[in-house]
Amino acid sequence: MTTAPPDGVPVSYRRVAAAQARRDLALVWARRGQALQPLLFAVMVASLFPLALGAEPGKLAPLAAGITWVCVLLSGLLGLEALYRSDAVDGSLEQMLLSPAPLALLVAVRIAVHWVTSAAPVVLAAPLLAEMLQLEARLLGVLMASLLLGTPLLSLIGAVVAALTVGAGRSGILLPLLAMPLYVPVLVFGAGSVAAAAQGLEHVGALMLLAGALAIGLVLGPLAAAAALRISHS
Repeated sequence: MTTAPPDGVPVSYRRVAAAQARRDLALVWARRGQALQPLLFAVMVASLFPLALGAEPGKLAPLAAGITWVCVLLSGLLGLEALYRSDAVDGSLEQMLLSPAPLALLVAVRIAVHWVTSAAPVVLAAPLLAEMLQLEARLLGVLMASLLLGTPLLSLIGAVVAALTVGAGRSGILLPLLAMPLYVPVLVFGAGSVAAAAQGLEHVGALMLLAGALAIGLVLGPLAAAAALRISHS
């Protein structure tokens, strides 16, 4: 019988979540070269635009926020296929499904580790990308706020799509095709908030919409991904 501390979370569940996080972090460290791919991809794609459009501030500055968001979005697609692939190969997915701990809890830990190791480095590099693309300094705060609210939402959406395709033999092409339409609203509101701030318009509304969507995603995302895993593995 488990005992519940004052915060109401069973101790056993917290131990399971901590063990899952340690395992996932160890796997990421073992494949740390792959973990750096989204960051390197985002930097490389962003560096192509000054070469193609020229270094004139009048050309790059209006597009800087949109380009940064597109780079972040595309880089996030790189690691989605591997989100559950290794578990499906080595049998860990069956253990997750049979675990006494809620599958949604294990999935939530996996999504959190994925965001910390894949999306967070790209977000931290966003000021460098913005400087490369000559984004106005006054807009950097809005850009960072939109990324901090939008990238976890992208990870939650991607986790659900990856769970649906984990049983597919070759999901490398299918996964981006399914995820991209779901990413578009996040891209629109994320880049749109910076564009509105650049024009002196109200931009807090777009950020609040992202925050609301993130709050809903934090509750429903792991549950939907867990259900998708059970469906795709049945």
